[in-house]
Amino acid sequence: MRLLSPGSLLLVTVFAVLLFGGKRLPDAARALGRSLRILKSEGRALRREFDSGREGAAPASADPAARPAAEPERVVKAAPGASRTDRAA
Repeated sequence: MRLLSPGSLLLVTVFAVLLFGGKRLPDAARALGRSLRILKSEGRALRREFDSGREGAAPASADPAARPAAEPERVVKAAPGASRTDRAA
């Protein structure tokens, strides 16, 4: 199954030339290429980070008692009369 037929590609090309103009079209294509290259490299880095995290992780246990308990959430209370800007974030 083809994504675009030759007629569709011709229509997209004509539309791009009309939209960007003959002078700006190479710059637009170059910017699109750079953006795709950055997206690909970031995707690879994210995949590597995810894979390395999975290798070092301990296998999940089916027994809930074997898992460590979660730490209680800390709550910081402001002193009476303190303004919003004085409170700790």
